[in-house]
Amino acid sequence: MNVITLKPGKEKSLLRRHPWVYATGIAATEGRCEAGSTVVIRAADGRFLARGAYSPESQIRARVWTFDENEPVDHALFKRRVAAAVAHRRQWVRDTSAVRLIFGEADRIPGLVVDYYGEGERGQLVCQFNSAGVEQWKDALVQALVKETGCPNVYERSDAAVRQREGLELVTGVLAGAEPDPELSVTEHGVKYYVDVRNGHKTGFYVDQRDNRKLVGDLAQGREVLNCFCYTGGFSLAALRGGAASVTSIDSSGDALKIAANNVALNGFDAGRATWLDADVFKMLREFRAEGRQFDLIVLDPPKFAPSAAHIDRAARAYKEINLVGMQLLRPGGLLFTYSCSGAIGMELFHKIVAGAATDARADARILRRLSAGTDHPMSAAFPEGEYLKGLLLEKV
Repeated sequence: MNVITLKPGKEKSLLRRHPWVYATGIAATEGRCEAGSTVVIRAADGRFLARGAYSPESQIRARVWTFDENEPVDHALFKRRVAAAVAHRRQWVRDTSAVRLIFGEADRIPGLVVDYYGEGERGQLVCQFNSAGVEQWKDALVQALVKETGCPNVYERSDAAVRQREGLELVTGVLAGAEPDPELSVTEHGVKYYVDVRNGHKTGFYVDQRDNRKLVGDLAQGREVLNCFCYTGGFSLAALRGGAASVTSIDSSGDALKIAANNVALNGFDAGRATWLDADVFKMLREFRAEGRQFDLIVLDPPKFAPSAAHIDRAARAYKEINLVGMQLLRPGGLLFTYSCSGAIGMELFHKIVAGAATDARADARILRRLSAGTDHPMSAAFPEGEYLKGLLLEKV
C-alpha cells in the first residue's frame, strides 16, 4: 500500500475537505509513490484522511479522489463521477451546444477539464488532462465520457503549461473517434460560433463566458460597443445580435479575427456594423483616448495576467491600466464589463483595482452586478481556488 503521512497540523485542510496536499505538508512516504499512483493520506497520528493521486514533481503533491475510507479508486469510481457531472449539466444548462462537462475539483475529478461541443454522434468532446492522476486514468475517463454522452469523438488538448509543473509532456491528438470537424460550430443563445478545437485557445472556445455574453447582448441595443481582447468575437457577436449600433473589436491574433469575421457571416449579421482591429489592446486604448473616442459599452476580457501569486503585483498594474483608460473612454451612462480570469486575483482585490482605476480616471461609477462563470462551472464549497473567473458590471454616472 502506498501511504503519505502528513506533518502534525497539516491535516486541517483535508478535514475541511479541501482536495489538495502540498509537498511542504508531507512528513514521509511509504511504498511506490509514483506519478499518478493512488496513495492513502494519513494524519501524523495515523488517522485515515483520504485517498488521492500522487504527483512527485508538483508542489501539489497529492490530489484527493475520495474522503471515504471504504470507497476504492477504480474504474467504477470514475464512471460514477462522470455520470454525475453529465447529469448536473443536463439539469442546469440550457440554450447552448457548448458546455463545460467536467470542471476538475468541482466534479471530484481533480485536474480534468472537458468541454462538449455539439450533440451526439456529430458532437466533439475536448479534454485537458492537467494532473498526473487523471493522466493515469485517461483510458477509463475517455470510456466513461463516450458512454455517458453518446459522443464518440474525443480530442485531447493537454497542452497547458500546468502539465509541465506535473512533470508531464504536452500532448494533443485524437483519443477516440474522428478528427475534429474544421467547420465545427456551436449555437449559444441564438448566436452561432465556429470552434477551432485543434488550434484555438484552451479547448477552442471560452465556454465560461456564456451567461455574460447573453447579458452583453441584452444591454447592447443601440449602443456603440468596444470589445477588447475579443478572440473569435464572442461578446462582439452577442452585441451584434442584441442590436448594437456598431461593434469595434480588438485582438492581437489575426487568425482569431478571421474566425470572428467568419462568425459574422455565419449568423448573417451586417458586416458594416463590425470593425476588427489586429492590434495591441493597451496601445489601441491609449490611441482612442488621444483621439477623444467614446463608447456606450466596453468589454475588457483580458488573458490571464497573473498565472501565479508571484505575478500579482504586475497583473494588478495591467488590470488597473486597462480599466482606467476604459473608464475614460465611456460616455456618461455607459456600461463597463470588466473581467479577470487570474485565479491568483481574488474578487476583493479585483474590486479594489477597478475602484482605484475609476478614482484615477476621475469617474464616478456604480457596480450593477458581480459576474462569474455559469452553472456548468460549479464551485466546490471547500475549494475556493476554483473561482478563477470574476467580473464586474459598472455604470459610469
